[in-house]
Amino acid sequence: MSRDARTGPAHDRAGRAEGRRSGAASRNSSAGASRPRPRVDRGLPSARRPGGSATSATLAGPQTDGLVVGAVPPIARLAGALLVLAALVSVAALFPTYLVVAGRPLSSAAGFAGVLVALVVPLVHLLVGGWLARGAVPKFGLAYAGTSGALAVGQLLIEIYRGRSSTSRSAVEVLAGERVLTSSVEVGAGWVLGVVALSLTVLAGICGAAAWGRTVMDDGGPLDAVRSGLAGAAVLLGVTTVLCLALPAADVPDQLVTDPTTGLQTVVTREGPQALLERPGMALLGGLLLAGAVVLCSVIAPSLRPRLASVGGLLAVTVTVLAAALTGLRDAVSSDDLDWTVPGAGLVLTGLGYAVLTVLAWRLRRGRPEPPPDARL
Repeated sequence: MSRDARTGPAHDRAGRAEGRRSGAASRNSSAGASRPRPRVDRGLPSARRPGGSATSATLAGPQTDGLVVGAVPPIARLAGALLVLAALVSVAALFPTYLVVAGRPLSSAAGFAGVLVALVVPLVHLLVGGWLARGAVPKFGLAYAGTSGALAVGQLLIEIYRGRSSTSRSAVEVLAGERVLTSSVEVGAGWVLGVVALSLTVLAGICGAAAWGRTVMDDGGPLDAVRSGLAGAAVLLGVTTVLCLALPAADVPDQLVTDPTTGLQTVVTREGPQALLERPGMALLGGLLLAGAVVLCSVIAPSLRPRLASVGGLLAVTVTVLAAALTGLRDAVSSDDLDWTVPGAGLVLTGLGYAVLTVLAWRLRRGRPEPPPDARL
């Protein structure tokens, strides 16, 4: 009788071997299914930091910054609220009497042009402060608040000197667009409100500096490739601005006098407004602090990260320089005794230069674009 080839010892051994192979394959497949897959690092900036969790994030791409925004601490919102309050107080300071110099009352903003010039800084404070108080793109507002606060320290000391110590050494000054002799000075409600507004700006800067390290906001570095160029241009503008501030933006021209007997013409120098570093005491300290803050902020602002923080820092310097330039131009136009000077024109040019740098920092995105998700996998 013939034996079936599918039975017998050989068939049994083959069946046991096939069973072992199928069992091992089943165990391997089940182990692979239960083992967690390795996490793929997509190179995105982390939004998790001690003290807060991520609230919103935008994935990096060829047309975006890869912006990641975390929780906004209360002190950052406080800085925004202080900026808003400083703006409102500055607007209120435009209408009451600023100073009474030698019995002559002066107003902070005389005429329509004077009001427009005086509103430049408060309007920007109001917009940026309101945005920061809402918690939107916080480091933009914090950079603006910190830079504005640093620049306001010197201005505050100069303002205190005008209202309190300028009579100790009487001199010709240009206050609120008027050429006056500071033989006697009495403060008005406008001066008090102006000092309060500058103090609030300094407090906002302190809060902004304290909140900077606690605020999570980063991007994919779209500005990194051009930061060195922006920094070099900003430093050049800062030094030029300080040189322009060292002389009055509006000055009294020299007078040409003719002797009726001999017909000889001589030039008589008339005393004009004092320059930034010509005032004594607290005003001199304020001028030095203002000049140093302009240069220092010009160096720091382009290096701030993320890109919108650089925009905020440069915007604060732009507003401060343009306000000083437009104030000198207003004084020269509104007064018959004053002429616009070359340093005044230089301030206008440097202010416009800062505005160009601010726009470039806002628009330039030359960082290396992130690869698509499939390529990173």
